[in-house]
Amino acid sequence: MPLHMTKIAFGAKSWDDLASWFVERDEFLMTTRYLPKRHEEMVGGSLYWILNHALVARSPILGFLRAKDGRWHIQLDPVLIPVEARPKRAHQGWRYLSDEDAPRDLDENERVDDVMPGKMMGKLQRLGLI
Repeated sequence: MPLHMTKIAFGAKSWDDLASWFVERDEFLMTTRYLPKRHEEMVGGSLYWILNHALVARSPILGFLRAKDGRWHIQLDPVLIPVEARPKRAHQGWRYLSDEDAPRDLDENERVDDVMPGKMMGKLQRLGLI
């Protein structure tokens, strides 16, 4: 089973804003300072995007490339796959996510904008209501 990672969609204000990052791209490279220690397990996994305190989408990880400045590029498939929204606290950088804990992809008839805000989901989850 592949290992995944989570990352805040820093700068994206809405689903449409995040989706615009993927329009007409042949390649999507995300830069990070350090190569993840478990990077070999992550090829074939996905990067799950956090937007408004919720995991909302994923992009498959194709590989890792060394940048000229010594940093690393995470090479992503330039697609945005909507997932079942799940509350996720903000964090700096990226975090690992196991396959068992990853949210499922949304079906074609489900819409990503039908979900409640992540902060509200988190509060309801702590109360045992969802």
